[in-house]
Amino acid sequence: MNSPNFWNDQSNGDVIGEINSLKNVIKDVDSLFISAKDLKKIVEEDIDEDTINLVLDEVNNNKEKIEKLELLLLLGGDYDKNNCILEIHSGAGGTEACDWAMMIYRMYTRWCEKKNYKYEIIDYQEGEEVGIKSVSILVKGLYSYGYLKCEKGIHRLVRLSPFDSNHKRHTSFASVLVTPEILDVSDVVIDPKDLKIDVYRSSGNGGQGVNTTDSAVRITHLPTKIVVTCQNERSQLQNKEHAMKILLNKLKLLEIEKKETELNNIKGEQKNIEFGSQIRSYVMHPYSMVKDHRTKYETSNVLQVLDGELDGFIESKLREDAYEE
Repeated sequence: MNSPNFWNDQSNGDVIGEINSLKNVIKDVDSLFISAKDLKKIVEEDIDEDTINLVLDEVNNNKEKIEKLELLLLLGGDYDKNNCILEIHSGAGGTEACDWAMMIYRMYTRWCEKKNYKYEIIDYQEGEEVGIKSVSILVKGLYSYGYLKCEKGIHRLVRLSPFDSNHKRHTSFASVLVTPEILDVSDVVIDPKDLKIDVYRSSGNGGQGVNTTDSAVRITHLPTKIVVTCQNERSQLQNKEHAMKILLNKLKLLEIEKKETELNNIKGEQKNIEFGSQIRSYVMHPYSMVKDHRTKYETSNVLQVLDGELDGFIESKLREDAYEE
């Protein structure tokens, strides 16, 4: 699980990626204008039924392109363009919960692959029998935080357990936390006395991925009780450096959230920002349904969703938030 220093890997690659993305947006907008002009000329002439059908097909095609471009207008938050850190934690339930956390992990990595986002494992804690207890990954790509921020919360699975010899229905939970990567944390000061640093043996997927030395690092910030872990490098020093940067990032976010909360209280705004709120249910028995409890968006194709088809849920949440604002 070796990787470059991800916190400093923001240079030319991300800038070029953003420039190329903006060029594609301009290209799409230009093509829509050209198409609109062409369609206008066609409908001003005498046309037959076949031509009308072709025009309608083109209009529908343009409508889909416009809706995709509209999404970019919904990604105007301060950190929406940033990379993000996605954390998955299994809930109570032992084997069932750890297996569900692994399924969630696969779902998001498949989504990243579909979006051409890169991801790197920061920390990986295996379950005692199967699955994972927790995993943290850095998702790298333009607007990765803007999209994935919609996924923060509790994800609930209902299915016939493959681990139950009686084939009973089980309910499992996994929590997802998404935080933006903030590069400028120079104003955050940490007193070394406020830190508890533990080292332990790294765990992995087996074989060469397992480190046999105590190189993994866990840092606890005592005043806030924030805990960060890192084991993606074989060097204890590198893992400590990465963990400290993640801690600085989280403390910076804590300051920002505190100011936003104070501002919302002054404005009289009441918004549910509780981490433990259940956002989505994935039901595989006695029927097939994935339903978002916030937007009411749903689909019966559970397997497709678990294979990374999340855009419908994400887009519906972005549109709802924009409407509320």
